[in-house]
Amino acid sequence: MGIVWLIIVGAAAGFLATRFMDMETNVITTVAIGIGGALMGGLLLGLLKGLLGMAAGFVGALLGAVLLIWIWQTYFS
Repeated sequence: MGIVWLIIVGAAAGFLATRFMDMETNVITTVAIGIGGALMGGLLLGLLKGLLGMAAGFVGALLGAVLLIWIWQTYFS
């Protein structure tokens, strides 16, 4: 169940992050960005996730995905 949840949250966070950062990507890239962001956000906001539950996990995934897009746009494109 954890992997499925990570994919669902990652897809949603990746979609929102690519829209916030005005980046056009395909579905697989969007999901990959979201999952990468979820992993980064989970590491960065691990304490909040324990305190606030799933809402903090989604916020962390979204912030992580936005950070990942910013890094990609700054250093790789």
